[in-house]
Amino acid sequence: PIMKLVEIIRGYSTSDEVTETIMTLSRELGKTPTEVNDYPGFVANRILMPMINEAIETLYNGVAGVQEIDTVMKLGMAHPMGPLQLADFIGLDVCLSILNVMHDGFKNPKYAPSPLLVNMVMAGKKGVKSGEGFYDYSESRKAEVVSKSFL
Repeated sequence: PIMKLVEIIRGYSTSDEVTETIMTLSRELGKTPTEVNDYPGFVANRILMPMINEAIETLYNGVAGVQEIDTVMKLGMAHPMGPLQLADFIGLDVCLSILNVMHDGFKNPKYAPSPLLVNMVMAGKKGVKSGEGFYDYSESRKAEVVSKSFL
């Protein structure tokens, strides 16, 4: 409900009439439709997921902590939230699934999920929906960083 964007995916056989119907419906719902072609990741995920994955790799490699990474992207790149917090909101399991689809679809190592992401999902740390990801979302902690070390 917060996001204004709707990526309208035009498949190989999608008619102009169907595309226009969905564009109109999106506008009626107060959204901003943007037409893109049908490729793995479309546009948003194709750009966003490698950035999130790189933020996770940056943490995994010990370059910076969770708050530092998110602060750099919020203040330095004018993002409304940092990539690690965003990953928690999307769901770490969803991020992993998207990266796997793109990695399988493109056969490009740049889409290979970080081992840290894989391990966190396997441990049940899926972000907001599980109560813990890069941040702790329990009532007592209210989105504090879980730990300085994820290794």
